[in-house]
Amino acid sequence: MSFRRHYFFKGFVFSRVFHVLRVCGFNPYREIFDIIPAEKVIASTDFKRRVYPVIEDVLNWLLLYGGILFFLFYFSKEQWLTSAFYETEGVEISVLLIIVAVLIVTFASRVTKALNRYVMPFVYEQFNIDMGMGYTINRLLYYVVMFLALAISFTTVGLDLTALGFVFSVLGIGIGFGVRNIAANFVSGIIILFERPMEVGEMVEIDGKIGRITKIKLRSTVIETLKEGTLVVPNQYFIEQIVKNRSSAQLYARVVVSVEYGSDTKKIEQLLKDAALKTINLMKGIPEKEPDVRFINFRNSALDFQVEVQVADVEMKERLESRIRHAIAEDFVHNNVKMAQALDE
Repeated sequence: MSFRRHYFFKGFVFSRVFHVLRVCGFNPYREIFDIIPAEKVIASTDFKRRVYPVIEDVLNWLLLYGGILFFLFYFSKEQWLTSAFYETEGVEISVLLIIVAVLIVTFASRVTKALNRYVMPFVYEQFNIDMGMGYTINRLLYYVVMFLALAISFTTVGLDLTALGFVFSVLGIGIGFGVRNIAANFVSGIIILFERPMEVGEMVEIDGKIGRITKIKLRSTVIETLKEGTLVVPNQYFIEQIVKNRSSAQLYARVVVSVEYGSDTKKIEQLLKDAALKTINLMKGIPEKEPDVRFINFRNSALDFQVEVQVADVEMKERLESRIRHAIAEDFVHNNVKMAQALDE
C-alpha cells in the first residue's frame, strides 16, 4: 500500500509542476521537442505549426487519463469505489460506474474536437470543401457524437432512455411557453446550418453594424465587429429579419453633406469631388480612385449631396469617411460655403 501511495504522490507532484510551468509561460512539451531539429524529422516549414499542437494534446491526454486510470488502480480495492449504493433494473450503480460514464462523455468530446481540428481540415482541402460547409459538417458531427455518447453513458448507469424521453416530453409541454424563444433559436440554428444562407467568415450588417461571422451555434451566432466588439445575435433574428450579406457586395465609403438652399450646386459638386480626390490620393489600397459625387435630394432650406468611394474593408471605410469630412470642411471654409441648419421636424 505504501508503494502505491509513493508513486501516486510522485505522479501528482509531477503533474502539478508541469501545470505551474505552463502558467508561468514555460511550455515543457515544446522545450523538450525543440531539442530535436525539425529538419531531421520532416522537411517542412510548417512542422511546428501542425505537429507540435498534436504532440501537446496527446501528452495532455496521457497526463489526464493516465492520472484517472492510476487513481482507479490505486483505489481499486477500496469498497467505497466498487460497492453499489443504488440499483435500478438489475444495474448496480457505484462510484466507479459513474466515473466510467463521465469518462465516456469527456473522451467523446475530446476525440471529436481533435478530429475536427487536426483531421477534417485536410479532408476538406482534398475535396475542395469551403470553410462554411466545413464548419457546418464539424458542428453536426460534434452534436451527433455527443448525443450518442450521452445515450451510452445514460445506459451505462442504468437509465431507461424511453422513460427519460417521456419525462422530457412532459416537461417540455409544461415549460414550453417559457422557453419558446430558446426553442425557436435552436430550430433557427439548425436551419442556418443546413440551408447555409450565411457562413462562417462572411461579412454581414446587423442594425447598421458590419462584422464577420466567427461562430454559428445552435442558439446564437457570434459576430466580430471592428469597434463595437463581439455581437451575440440570436439565430431567430437571421430567419425573421432582413440581414445584409456584405461578403459578395462592393463596400463603399459614403459621406452625405447638406448645404443651405440657394448655393451653387455645380460649385458644391466640384468642391466635394476635389476634396474626395485629395483624400484618396493620400491613402493606399483604395480599389477605385474616382469618387462618385451626386446631388441626391431637396429638403426644406437644404440641398443634399453624397460622395461615394469604393473601399476594400470596413476599417478603410471608416478612416476614409473621416478624412473626406475633414477635407470637405476645410474646402467649405475657404470657399465660404455654409452648411444647412438643422431644423426640428
